[in-house]
Amino acid sequence: MAEPRRRVFVVGVGMTKFEKPGRRKDFDYPQMAYEASTKALDDAGLKYGHIEQACCGYVYGDTCCGQRALYQLGFTGIPIYNVNNACSTGATALYMAKNLIASGIADCVMALGFEKMERGSLSNKFKDRTDPMDKHKATSTTLRNSEDAPYAAQLFGNAARDHMDKYGTRPEHFAKIALKNHRHSVNNPYSQFQDEYTLEQIQNSQMIYYPLTKLQCCPTSDGSACAILASEEFVRKNKLEAQAVEILAMEMGTDGPSVFSGENCMNVVGYEMTKNVANQAFTKAGMSPDNVQVVELHDCFSANELITYEALGLCPEGGAAEFIERGDNTYGGKYVVNPSGGLMSKGHPLGATGLAQCCELTWQLRGQAQKRQVPGVKACLQHNLGVGGAVVVGLYRLGFPQAKRVNEVDAHSKL
Repeated sequence: MAEPRRRVFVVGVGMTKFEKPGRRKDFDYPQMAYEASTKALDDAGLKYGHIEQACCGYVYGDTCCGQRALYQLGFTGIPIYNVNNACSTGATALYMAKNLIASGIADCVMALGFEKMERGSLSNKFKDRTDPMDKHKATSTTLRNSEDAPYAAQLFGNAARDHMDKYGTRPEHFAKIALKNHRHSVNNPYSQFQDEYTLEQIQNSQMIYYPLTKLQCCPTSDGSACAILASEEFVRKNKLEAQAVEILAMEMGTDGPSVFSGENCMNVVGYEMTKNVANQAFTKAGMSPDNVQVVELHDCFSANELITYEALGLCPEGGAAEFIERGDNTYGGKYVVNPSGGLMSKGHPLGATGLAQCCELTWQLRGQAQKRQVPGVKACLQHNLGVGGAVVVGLYRLGFPQAKRVNEVDAHSKL
């Protein structure tokens, strides 16, 4: 029988503003990682010497970037793990850090994510070896003919076409998701874009791959985010109860055989994977989607946000269009999905995205989200996806809701 797992808490978070690649001078990964990690340490009221291990996530970089990023904080000799798991890299680093504490290996662990990206669509860097996405691409193009468009847009655009054919979803439903996320980003000073658009502007922007227009696709970004996790013993010893956010459950999974069965394009981009892992997380936490008020999910394209509503159980299968029409994905509805603006507006530095989601949900639960604050938040849901494939789903709540916050720090005061 497995040993009981210890409770795990987020005690400090910090992130940089996400930027258009190359826009900010002197913003290489050591600088961005330093900014995010020191903000998280300050938020927790801790020093780097408290950190026993660190998990560092990035996709585009040479080996041991994690060490280079953290050595500027000190040479403490701690284990540093370098994590690469596609677009779910940030949450994978978080998941590893959480498990180090839950298993009793450590009491205080840093999860750090960063990315320095190139402009334009993602592309393979190694042309002399097997493409890890070759089977996903082949399955998608077998079901839907390949076109002249970025491969990621084709994968998710094909999922959108499947949903439209099966359930009657219309292009405007995907555009309305972008409308919402761009509107939410106006209130997020960390967001790469803070522009609000009309539905017509979104629909009439450049067509990337039907039904996805440019304003329904996330940008490449530079940026970093960080979370410091701790055990209950550490929290109590250091009197961090008032700011501690508990990770009630966090599960991770990969593709199943249905991805390559030729059944549909939605599974190619993680629909079934997300559904299975979400069910595991809700079961472990003893919760259901009805217990959640705020959701940060992986909206790399509006198509993925739409199918993920159903995969997470926020609405029934085939019910996403009605869910959107009711406004159940924004303020005043059943859930507020991506109050940060999501990847679509906030940006998507691959290694940092999952940790930026953790930052947003921590601020929401603490009541520190300023103009984005959702009233009455009790529980939050996180979803970070990487095609190829990996998905992380987490559930959060205040660890000690009766503890009073003292000298509450403005979450954006050092931006």
